[in-house]
Amino acid sequence: MRWTEFIEGWQVLLLSLLGVAISINAVLLYGFGAFIIPLETAFGWDRGSQQVAISFLYGGAVIGLQAVGWLNLSFGIKKVTIASLLLMALGYLACAHWLGGSVWSLYIAFGLLPIIGMGALAITWTQLVNLWFVEHRGLALAIALSGTGITAAIVPGLMAMVMEHYHWQAAFVLLAAMNLLIIPLVWLWFKLPQAHVNSSHHSVSQSPVQRDTRSQLALLGLPFREGFVTRRFWTCNLAMCLVVSAVIGMVTNTMPILRDRGLSAAEAGFIFSFFGMALIIGRLLVGFFLDQVWPPAVAAVSLILPSIGCVLFLSGTNDVVIMAVAVAMVGVGTGAEFDIAAYLIARYFGMKDYGRLMGFHQGLITVASAVAPLLFAILYQRSGSYDSMLIYCVAGTLLGALLLLTLGKPPEYRAVQSESLQLQPEQAT
Repeated sequence: MRWTEFIEGWQVLLLSLLGVAISINAVLLYGFGAFIIPLETAFGWDRGSQQVAISFLYGGAVIGLQAVGWLNLSFGIKKVTIASLLLMALGYLACAHWLGGSVWSLYIAFGLLPIIGMGALAITWTQLVNLWFVEHRGLALAIALSGTGITAAIVPGLMAMVMEHYHWQAAFVLLAAMNLLIIPLVWLWFKLPQAHVNSSHHSVSQSPVQRDTRSQLALLGLPFREGFVTRRFWTCNLAMCLVVSAVIGMVTNTMPILRDRGLSAAEAGFIFSFFGMALIIGRLLVGFFLDQVWPPAVAAVSLILPSIGCVLFLSGTNDVVIMAVAVAMVGVGTGAEFDIAAYLIARYFGMKDYGRLMGFHQGLITVASAVAPLLFAILYQRSGSYDSMLIYCVAGTLLGALLLLTLGKPPEYRAVQSESLQLQPEQAT
């Protein structure tokens, strides 16, 4: 196995790992719990009202995801990313001074932050990795997206520590500093394959024969309009929406389920720690096998695991080991879903319009993530138990996994030896 891509692209991979780790959806989602008590103490906002801010965060992300692909095409990915990091830093500092009074100030802030920081969302970093890595794309994506695991492990505790020693504003200053500190690395390491740079300036000065495979592939793929109307694109959209909605339900409700089984808060927390470990391990394993095996098969197997975990919970078991296994299975699926989405969009539709296609896809996923907690709240209120939610999660992950198996053989995007880059005839649909 050749590791040339990692030797040449280690700076891009490390930068993407850091970029994913400080992306707003990661730091504010995983770090939100650290804010709740300090903001409740400072402004009297009850905990239930504060939770609505996450829906605003997802709503802002939907808007940002749709706009960032167009801005990247117009101004260049690097410029948009640096501008977004600067604006994010300013946005966090503004939160430190502006939040207060009505809880709507929190909602507005969480809604605007992912819009002004759209160029630093995870989609930018997956696009950069996809452009540089072809042979080991799955593993590279898994490594980069493991940044969310780093965030979950470090950022909430760090935020809680600075708020305990100073004030709630200190957490926003910390987040602003993270964005400012990564800008020099973006300036130095954010590089695109040469063919992609040339295409963004509407000029291809070299013959395809003179470029390496990675650079040629950066130009290939379906245009947004063509990819948007394909059956495969909407199969991916539906499948991943089903899976993500189910996974979100498990992520947000596993702790209450464990407590309902008679476990203490400490015991439930210990079992839930298996979720984080399984998330990172599952992400790396799935990323590795995506490069080696038919991608839909790898996706289906990894996404079926959460359904097995839900079945274990439905059995009513109180066995600590079985519940830990169930939580770990959900963690594997959670860790795999974004890697799978980023890989499949790049593999089946190419990199020509990855930013806009992936942006639309992630927009739908984000909507599903925002709606799922509301659905599960209704199911719980009507049934008085988590069984209805667990049944939905089993059905959602199973159906989503089976839908991905209908994608068929990935098309071969490759350059031909002529003065123009074109697609081979076999990549229909």
